[in-house]
Amino acid sequence: MKVEFSNQSSKFLKRLEDNLRTRIIQKLKLLKENPIPSDAKFIRRENNEKVFRIRIGKIRVLYKIKETEKVILVSKIDKRERVY
Repeated sequence: MKVEFSNQSSKFLKRLEDNLRTRIIQKLKLLKENPIPSDAKFIRRENNEKVFRIRIGKIRVLYKIKETEKVILVSKIDKRERVY
């Protein structure tokens, strides 16, 4: 599987400090091997795609798993209070 970013998530990553950005990117690389890690939480279903959330400190990452295309789409990255 490969990881793709939405416009919002890539803009948010560019604005972050280097150390936090690398923590998030390392966590997202782990999704390639295991798309649903034990700390992921199922949020909802959108167009037959499951939306999951992972926590990285105070940052939340929402992502969809597109099974047919073998893609993990990172739809939103933001602070906890603004992501939902």
